Amino acid sequence: MIRLLCVAGARPNFMKMAPLVRALRSDPDFLPLLIHTGQHYDEQMSGRFFDELGLPAPARNLAVGSGSHARQTAEIMTRFEPVVLEEKPRAVLVAGDVNSTLACALVASKLQVPVVHVEAGLRSFDRGMPEEINRIVTDAISDLLLVSEETGLANLRNEGVPEERVCFVGNLMIDSLFFHLERARQRDILSRLGVEGERYGLLTLHRPANVDEPARLMEMLGALEMISRELPLLFPAHPRTRARLDALAWSAPGVRLLEPLGYLDFLCLMSRSAAVLTDSGGIQEETTALGIPCLTLRENTERPITIDQGTNRLAGTSRQSILETWREASARPKTGRVPPLWDGHAAERCHAALRRFYDLETG
Repeated sequence: MIRLLCVAGARPNFMKMAPLVRALRSDPDFLPLLIHTGQHYDEQMSGRFFDELGLPAPARNLAVGSGSHARQTAEIMTRFEPVVLEEKPRAVLVAGDVNSTLACALVASKLQVPVVHVEAGLRSFDRGMPEEINRIVTDAISDLLLVSEETGLANLRNEGVPEERVCFVGNLMIDSLFFHLERARQRDILSRLGVEGERYGLLTLHRPANVDEPARLMEMLGALEMISRELPLLFPAHPRTRARLDALAWSAPGVRLLEPLGYLDFLCLMSRSAAVLTDSGGIQEETTALGIPCLTLRENTERPITIDQGTNRLAGTSRQSILETWREASARPKTGRVPPLWDGHAAERCHAALRRFYDLETG
């Protein structure tokens, strides 16, 4: 059996790895072992995802916890290296752009173990974002690059990545969304919150560049307070964000703060919402797949296809830019369409790509 270490460290990683691990576990030629780095270590932030996504218990939990980018990346590398030496995998699979992605890819590459990057080729072209550095470096040392959208193909081509290392497979995040959507819609979260039949928006905000700078955060909160007068906002607050809001003693009548939600409850709220305002990368993709209007509270996005083809609009981070984008979205709703290969079958194509990588029959 071909032993693969499948690395997950933060919530989006779990959503990407779940359908791929499920596909690989159905193939007797592969033995996928899930490695949880513990980058997200709170039970509300990651623990329940294993149950809800149908993920097996991790073979290893590195339990690295939080820290600065340098400290966290170094700690993951230090704890992951012995795992690779002991397990002797044929490849290490990493997903997305978090510190776990970069750290585990570096360890594998230095130990001459092939690296497979899920969601390769995305670029914001903003090297001030730590995630952008993680993407660029991980792609540079990966042996197989599994691409989720067509812009990723163009980016990798422009960077000189050989075509034989690249495979366009579609979006694993959308596999998870479609697989769990009907079950999520049966959750009772709307009645528990007392919003069943009500019109509401869903808000998420977690990026350090947005929440760690009080001046920028207050600009954004000012716009969100104005928007909430037209559309009440439900705000499941990341613990980091909640601490910043508490420090500012901020509240708004139309914004309802919630504890972090599990995947199914959040998906239920998102699928029933009138609009989503977010600084998350994955939510830009999910709203596009669901046809729900999305305002991205950032100056750039590594997922331009959600704007070019989907329902997403880039709103910026100033009060003025957010309100202007909101007014435009309200006056001229965007229909959008689902991008190519965002069809719920990306895991099957990833599986086929891995079989080809190991010269196994794919028929």
